[in-house]
Amino acid sequence: MHADIVFTGRTVRTGDPDARCHEALAVKDGLISALGAEALATRGPRTTVVDLAGGALLPAFGDGHAHPVLGGLGLRGVPVRACSSVEEIVEAVRRWAEDHPEADWITGDGFDPWLAPDGRFDARWLDTAVPDRPVLLRTSDHHTAWVNGEALRRAGYTAATPDPPGGQIVRRDGGSEPLGTLREFGAMNPVLSLVPTPSPQEHVDALREAASLFAAAGVTWVQDALVLPQHADAWITAATTGPGLPVRADLCFLLEPDDWRGRITRFVADRERVESAAPGLVTARSVKFFADGVLEAGTASLLEPYTDCPHSHGMATWAPAELAQAVTAVDALGFRPHIHAIGDGAVRAALDAVEAADRVNGPRDRRPVIAHAELIEAADLPRFRSLGVIANLQPLWSQCDALMTELILPRIGPERGARQYQTASLLTSGAHVAFGSDWPVTAHEPLRGIATAVTRQTPEGTPEGGWLPAERISSATALSAYSAGSAHQAFQEKEWGVLRPGMRADLVHLAADPVTTPPAALAHLPVLGTWLAGRRTHGTGTPTPARTARH
Repeated sequence: MHADIVFTGRTVRTGDPDARCHEALAVKDGLISALGAEALATRGPRTTVVDLAGGALLPAFGDGHAHPVLGGLGLRGVPVRACSSVEEIVEAVRRWAEDHPEADWITGDGFDPWLAPDGRFDARWLDTAVPDRPVLLRTSDHHTAWVNGEALRRAGYTAATPDPPGGQIVRRDGGSEPLGTLREFGAMNPVLSLVPTPSPQEHVDALREAASLFAAAGVTWVQDALVLPQHADAWITAATTGPGLPVRADLCFLLEPDDWRGRITRFVADRERVESAAPGLVTARSVKFFADGVLEAGTASLLEPYTDCPHSHGMATWAPAELAQAVTAVDALGFRPHIHAIGDGAVRAALDAVEAADRVNGPRDRRPVIAHAELIEAADLPRFRSLGVIANLQPLWSQCDALMTELILPRIGPERGARQYQTASLLTSGAHVAFGSDWPVTAHEPLRGIATAVTRQTPEGTPEGGWLPAERISSATALSAYSAGSAHQAFQEKEWGVLRPGMRADLVHLAADPVTTPPAALAHLPVLGTWLAGRRTHGTGTPTPARTARH
């Protein structure tokens, strides 16, 4: 039987550590049908032959933690992501406001949180550019917002306004007047709720643009790690109308502490609605929890106080006992908990919650996810393996960049600073590790994260030998975390993630073999083609998106 596609060129890496490279791969009806000489023998008159031309064919990537809808929407508004100073941001806001006199709100996403001392941004700086319309800008980590005076006024924030639950209104030095910096969603949401909601079509357009970006980076599966009802609607519409989608996805419904018991009953109906509308393309089997904030804002939950703020352990979004109850409840409904946990206190609370679910609901292959796991106490590291918890790490974060030197290390000190992003230690312990980008927080391209995981260096190549070099991993291991690791997270390791006959033909064609490419060059290795079940979604004959993220 002749194949639909045959890839030739002598470098087909299956992703199986025990398998050799093959010279060819054949695809029939969306599945891998043969490898090596057997694949070459299936060429026929109607077979499409793809010459790898010195490049390599590998399993496509899966992104285990990203925000496609939110990221796509964030491509609109003031382009602040490329700004390298407060002055550049203010000027970008001024220009955008002048070009859009009809806009009631001026918004933008993605500027660096270290551009102001201690991450404290002043409303008065924005007021010099736009004094009469509200401005709302969010940092790249989305856990801090910078607003102007008019946004504070519309939200009703004054010197008498107390910090809301789950948030902090940063005050001016020596007083109680709001500065213009809002930390965490409890403080941001009263302002965000005033911003006009994008239309359903704008949500769909944003998702399609984001999905094209992922396809161009070699990604065929994405975990949408924060899904609101309107986001689920966008996934359904994008998957079932027009050209469809170039990626598959699993959706994480967001669960917050307020009225969580009432919300989870609706998740079951939402799961059925999503999966019946787009079978085989979109699932909805996860529930997202925020256990804490982020270290750079001082809102990650720590076991011991912050070095620069000895009275604070950060901000636990959930009380530990209630987090355990909620995780147990969603687990009983067949959902997989997907828990944002940055600080070691949040990581412990998340592990305790999974342990409670296992104790109450009984052992099974539930594959809960702890996302980020930036800081892990030594006693908690082996619990990932023993509890079957997947550590979904963002490899691009494991570098000593300005975020680390200007904000994080001064807040947590050297001892805790040396326990960050323990990629190799988790793998050595036997834990399952999957990689994700957290886009739009950082770049969506897996190869940039893979390069950082291997070198533990900044793009400038510092420090020599890598930051915390004992946590470096090999190129092959990093590639696997972004393919087989993601497939395991998706409960689809028997369908994709490695290249074997009978597996889905989810493939990526790179311009060179990433295993033999110098690690520092991996970040710039071109993606020449992507295939989703044998259907080309990027490369020759497919449009390439023009916009990409800076970080």
